[in-house]
Amino acid sequence: MSVLRFLTAGESHGVALVAVIEGMPAGVPIDGVLLNEQMKRRQLGYGRGPRMKFESDAVQILSGVRQGKTLGSPIALQIMNKDASIDRLPVVTQPRPGHADLTGAIKYDHRDVRNVLERASARETAARVAVGAVCRQLLAPLGVEIGSHVVAIGATRAKPAPELPMTKLLAKADASPVRCLDPKAEQAMVREIDACAKRGDTLGGIFEVQALGAPPGLGSYVHYDRRLDAILAWSIMSIHAVKAVEVGDGILAASIPGSQVQDEIFYTKGKGFHRSSNRAGGFEGGMTTGQPIVVRGFLKPLSTLKKPLRSVEIRSKKPVVATVERTDVCTVPAAGVIGEAMAAFELSKAMLEKLGGDSLRELQRNLRGYLAQVRGF
Repeated sequence: MSVLRFLTAGESHGVALVAVIEGMPAGVPIDGVLLNEQMKRRQLGYGRGPRMKFESDAVQILSGVRQGKTLGSPIALQIMNKDASIDRLPVVTQPRPGHADLTGAIKYDHRDVRNVLERASARETAARVAVGAVCRQLLAPLGVEIGSHVVAIGATRAKPAPELPMTKLLAKADASPVRCLDPKAEQAMVREIDACAKRGDTLGGIFEVQALGAPPGLGSYVHYDRRLDAILAWSIMSIHAVKAVEVGDGILAASIPGSQVQDEIFYTKGKGFHRSSNRAGGFEGGMTTGQPIVVRGFLKPLSTLKKPLRSVEIRSKKPVVATVERTDVCTVPAAGVIGEAMAAFELSKAMLEKLGGDSLRELQRNLRGYLAQVRGF
């Protein structure tokens, strides 16, 4: 069994985005319709820019899948860009504050910032969602479901979300223009996005990713880089514009006594060990507890502003205003879908590391054995 990993390549206005997944076990059913449903979900959300109106992302599977099932060999995915205009676009020399523009140009010695911004663009996340869509189809037969919803946009915060079955959570979130489960907050978020758009500004916010059905014991306490909550936090943090990550009630827990934070442990015959709360977000000591996994990503407002901020022209070193690229006002709803994809990948990787197996059937057999061991503890 090889370690699950993936790579992406491609520029925002290049010919295509591509992804290669290595380490996926054989025999996993792959439904192309389900792949493309995830791609459409990434394009949801009030406040998106004009590109979402003409880019209809579709995944083409180039290798690693035959007759609807994975082969165990590397899976290659391709997403064509309808706007493949990279070599016709103007040179950029006025870097945007908050973007990778200036630091990337200095690092790689580019005099045209377009060489940076085309790869640093959040367009890259379309390839990640494709990878996550494949991983979801590995997790489904293992009993793991993943979803997300928006907690806050700008100054508007939703009331705490009710506990819902994952299918209902996803349906309710995706039916909202801002993927929010609170109708009153949804209306306020839309108004806030509209007001921000009129000012030529951008908005950030918070999304929450939930995963149900993960067994206890994924990850490990024995070394820092095997703690799965840390791995998930790193993965969510890698999403463009995410500047902070919270696991469970992590932020609140920093300000209240321990007696109000820890999830007390109980044992019931026939049910086994359980807890009446989940303030830890499904983790203890870097390992899953078997409770729902809850991770939140905090997005800063996007860097491209229609009323640009002050900058410096990199050749003349004279004061200018930053370049204006095509952009969104708010991408928090889409970021939740990207967060789902990253969680799907990391949980797939953790399941394979814990259970082993070069085929889905072997993996399922190992999972049944492990769960029997857990029940007998």
